[in-house]
Amino acid sequence: MDPLVAAIDQGTSSTRFLVFNAKTAELMSQHQVEIKQSFPKEGWVEEDPKEIMQSIYECMERTCEKLRLLNIDISNIKALGVTNQRETTLVWDKETGEPLYNAIVWLDLRTQSTVESLINKSPGKNKNHLKHKTGLPISTYFSAVKLRWLLDNVEEVQQAVLSQRAMFGTVDSWIIWCLTGGNNGGVHCTDVSNASRTMLFNIHSMDWDPELCRYFDVPMEVLATVRSSSEIYGWMKSGSLAGVPISGCLGDQSAALVGQMCLREGQSKNTYGTGCFMLRNTGTKPLMSDHGLLTTVAYKLGKDEPACYALEGSVAIAGAVVCWLKDNLGIVQSSSEIEKLAAAAGTSHGCYFVPAFSGLYAPYWEPSARGIICGLTQFTNRNHLAFAALEAVCFQTREILDAMNQDSGVPLTELQVDGGMTSNRLLMQLQADILCIPVVRPTMSETTALGAAMAAGAAVGVWSLSPSHLPHVTSEKYEPQINPDESEFRYARWKKAVQRSMNWETNEPCCNTNVTTGVGKKMNGTPWGVPPPPPHIRADL
Repeated sequence: MDPLVAAIDQGTSSTRFLVFNAKTAELMSQHQVEIKQSFPKEGWVEEDPKEIMQSIYECMERTCEKLRLLNIDISNIKALGVTNQRETTLVWDKETGEPLYNAIVWLDLRTQSTVESLINKSPGKNKNHLKHKTGLPISTYFSAVKLRWLLDNVEEVQQAVLSQRAMFGTVDSWIIWCLTGGNNGGVHCTDVSNASRTMLFNIHSMDWDPELCRYFDVPMEVLATVRSSSEIYGWMKSGSLAGVPISGCLGDQSAALVGQMCLREGQSKNTYGTGCFMLRNTGTKPLMSDHGLLTTVAYKLGKDEPACYALEGSVAIAGAVVCWLKDNLGIVQSSSEIEKLAAAAGTSHGCYFVPAFSGLYAPYWEPSARGIICGLTQFTNRNHLAFAALEAVCFQTREILDAMNQDSGVPLTELQVDGGMTSNRLLMQLQADILCIPVVRPTMSETTALGAAMAAGAAVGVWSLSPSHLPHVTSEKYEPQINPDESEFRYARWKKAVQRSMNWETNEPCCNTNVTTGVGKKMNGTPWGVPPPPPHIRADL
């Protein structure tokens, strides 16, 4: 039996555990569990850290059961990789192992007023004030402002910091700490790809930056040790896989870049999940964007290997728009149904949908934007709205692709895609039509988990990452089928709709509400907007 490598893929809406053949990249078995999100207030998005871990344990055990039924010996699993939703922020007590608050999810907007205050205090009111160190604009998206909110608003977190019991981490850190023993010797670490999304990490020195930590007034002792993306961090302490090394760690978009074999400069991929994320490998030198993209650490595949960087375009709402049509409007009963509805219309009939539920991310970075549907007529029905929702995903991708082509100076001639939404054939054809270039989808779409497995297997010597040894993955190609002039006309109308979504929201308090603070506790009398940032946050870096 060939060696096997497992991967935990902990996403925004679900957790999966997958096992791959390390020689062929064949998916042997998997199990998936959905994750609940809570919305304690408009714009707030949280998840229960304990539920995240319970889902991981369940997925692992169920997958091992399935392997046994297939007469596959789980002792052949030689390594385990972790890939995760990025930027989502947790703080826990290292003595008790208990979370001190729910995980604040990456698309949460509670820190909008803090972000605006920081931008207003920066020289020239420049949201890119920290970009030279972080590669990122000051935005609600990243972990530092979420951590700052927890430090300012949750008494349990404040007390734990004072008594030196607090640990901060993104989801990967929480998972690895729990799996390697938790409060009984758990390893507190993260990898460079996840660290680079916090706004506390210097992407040039490849370590936490004391000046950035002072800027956000974050105590450095709560931070995890930064490691490469492919090395042994620790060993599983319990369950069917006790003793298996945890040896790969990548933020989900970096994992998808590796899983799509985009290991050479200039190669790109786009992942369609809750959000939509396009990454272009820029090699060992960071490329700063002039067109609203992020510069991020893509991966560092070994302690002694160089770090590789990527340009990234981030869209907050992609698959989430389908969930909104299902859960909020009841237009579809299941996510798969949207393809049939949209196909029945064949067109949006001039209807445009900008799903700026969490503001607009790349290339605008405009937190004041909100979702709009425009171009409605008496003829518009739910089929047209379904079509417009799919088009919105494609138009947002087109905006990122245009920015990426401008930054790199080398236009992309085809787009490699992955993620749950790519099973929607109509969406893939729409994407090719709107981009006016072919779209290539691997037949095995679990590239995010595959990337984590590749990193983990490489660290223990069972998976070669040399170009000549990379497994061949079959794919299908979607060619553009419409006139480029029609594509440009529809894209121009979309851009008009985006402008109408801008500057919609303000932070002026409209009423008093109860704000959840701590786990199951209330902080009364807080105004509707987020509390203003404390005076000790510096804006003079």
